[in-house]
This record gives sequence, structure tokens and C-alpha cells, in this order.
Amino acid sequence: MPGATDGQAARRDSVAAREDPGDGGEFAPRRPGDWLREQRRLPRRRVAIAAAIGLVLFLAISALLARFLSTENAERSDVLALLQAEAAGDGGAVLAQLDGCREHAGCAARARLDAATLRRDGSVKILTLSSPTAYALTSASGTTRVAWTVIGRLPIVQCVGVQRTGNFLTGLSVRLVSLSGQIAGEADC
Repeated sequence: MPGATDGQAARRDSVAAREDPGDGGEFAPRRPGDWLREQRRLPRRRVAIAAAIGLVLFLAISALLARFLSTENAERSDVLALLQAEAAGDGGAVLAQLDGCREHAGCAARARLDAATLRRDGSVKILTLSSPTAYALTSASGTTRVAWTVIGRLPIVQCVGVQRTGNFLTGLSVRLVSLSGQIAGEADC
């Protein structure tokens, strides 16, 4: 514009830059919604990659948790199988459930005696099972207190020696190593 001062020309260029829908240059003033529009333009590929990584992490954690919880079920199942053999009066099956018991004369005699004296007809029901090795993330040993019954009979309380080996990541395994005779209902192992 002829006759315009340098200040007027600068103001005119600044207004034109704000009204220009193009890039506006490096120092163009930002409007309030500009940041939000830029965030919406994130490449879909990045979002897909982030979602895939999240899904893989979720599945990995779920698999580790499932493995860990299955060990808890394995201990209960092993104890139940031991008690079922004992209630059936099958001393040989009791010995087969107890790791290393057959090699020790005292343990083997105790298992056979308990199988003979605690024989019950019917289905074994576990009333309570208190295990100090429950939910252990690494190897652990302890004595599990179990109260069980056959419907129509008085409950029996016994102690079962349990050893867990392994760890949370590679997997845990359970071994039953001893079985006590019947103890008093309120007694601890």
C-alpha cells in the first residue's frame, strides 16, 4: 500500500497470517483448538502398535496368573486324592501319593495303619484346608492342616507335609511328603 508506514504493514501482515488457513510459518499464533486437532491426527499405526503391545502384556500377565492359580488347585487336588485313598482303606495308594514315604519303614507303617483305621464308605469332602505354602511365589515347605469328612461321619483332622518347588515364572510343582494320624479337632499341626 503506498504511503503506509512500516508499523501498519507489519500489522497487516500479522492479520493476514492469522487469517491464512495454510501453515502460517514457524511463529504463527496458535488458536485454542489447534492442539486438539494435532492430537487427533496421530497416525493410526501408532495407536494400533500401542494397542497390540497392551494386548500382549495383558495376555502374558493372564497366563502367568493362570499358571500360579493352577498350582493352588494342584495342591488341593493332591491332598484330596490322598484322603480318598486313605478313606478307601488302600494303604498302597496312600504310599503312592506320598513322595519318598515307601522308602521309610516308619512312614509306610503309619500310612498303612491310618488307611486301615480311617476307612470310610462314601465320598470324601474337604471341610477346611489351611496351607502355609498357599500362594507362595517360590519354593516353600510346610504342613497343611486339613479337616475332612464323609457325609454322616464325624470330621477327621490331619496334617499333610507339602513341598513346593520352582517359582512363579517357570512354574511351581507340588509334592506331598508326609501324612499324620488323626489329631484333635482344635489342634494345630
